[in-house]
Amino acid sequence: MRKHYIDNLRWMFILLLIPYHAAQAWVVWDEPNYIVHGQSRAICSIIVFFSPFFMPLLFLLAGMSTRFALQKRTYRQYALERVKRLLVPFIFGILTLVPVMTYLADKHHTGYSGSFFEHYLVFFTRWTDLSGADGGFSCGQFWFLLYLFVISFIALGIIALQRRFLPDIKGDLPLPVLILLGAPLPLLSDLLSVGGKSLAEYTYIFLIGYYVFSNESVTDRLTRFGELFLIIGIAAAALDVYLFVWSGGSYPKLNTAAKFTAEWSMLLGLIGTGKKRLEFSGRVTRFMSARSFPYFSLHFVWVIVMQYLVTDAFAGNVLLLYFVPVVAAFALTAVCCEIFLRVPVLSFLIGAKPLRKT
Repeated sequence: MRKHYIDNLRWMFILLLIPYHAAQAWVVWDEPNYIVHGQSRAICSIIVFFSPFFMPLLFLLAGMSTRFALQKRTYRQYALERVKRLLVPFIFGILTLVPVMTYLADKHHTGYSGSFFEHYLVFFTRWTDLSGADGGFSCGQFWFLLYLFVISFIALGIIALQRRFLPDIKGDLPLPVLILLGAPLPLLSDLLSVGGKSLAEYTYIFLIGYYVFSNESVTDRLTRFGELFLIIGIAAAALDVYLFVWSGGSYPKLNTAAKFTAEWSMLLGLIGTGKKRLEFSGRVTRFMSARSFPYFSLHFVWVIVMQYLVTDAFAGNVLLLYFVPVVAAFALTAVCCEIFLRVPVLSFLIGAKPLRKT
């Protein structure tokens, strides 16, 4: 039976990617970005608030979905699906979309005067910090697909061994143990980390999703405390924002405590509240769920294109520089999603199922 709250949580958070990525042009800390418009503590607070739990939630949902997928698919079928849904759009994005973003970044930061096709060679030969801000190679948002592809196959091996040697693992854990499952996160966050993205942490979260959060008893238990965990998570995330962005001081230990409290509390709260409030399907939710994959792949290039185009037109106007690209990117991404979903080849390239003709 399909879990609609998983789909609904996924597309709701993927929608946040446009305002989230647009805010990267306004950070108040030292971090390279494709486009830089200045510094705004208010705008970059969006990033600091959501970053502790944004991507962990997507990995957790992927782990839960894998449990349900393997109930009706063989290992071979699952592996093939991962190739189609993750590896193919990763390659497509690296070959077509990210080069546009880094080309505009190079023009924005260094005044690069060559053509896009000339810069294509720069993209594949300039290996620096992988941010793409200097025009060099970057994975853009497609790092998530690469990580998820690798993690899926790591998990598949673990699952196959577990099913063979420990077939009776149930994952039905009491609430205190569920809370304690968040304790390893600070220890894992720097392991196998590239650009602050820990393969070890995300693999752990994926496996927790598969073995624990896919258990009906666990999610039913969390529905009773979902709102409480959300309150704790929001308070911790707000504290993290204040300490890191607004306080003017340096509190690394408090920041770490607030960040990981926010991460795990929000995961517990979102799953519990999601199952309680979002376990439904309708015309709107089906429409949005079908567009999650193309939206993820296509949104970022439009954010960068629009931010580049409005740089001079709205110079000095923070509100217009932020909101015009956000609104335009939403519209352009929506249009592109409809085009890609109606052309089977394009649907395949972004890992989505083409719309059925009616």
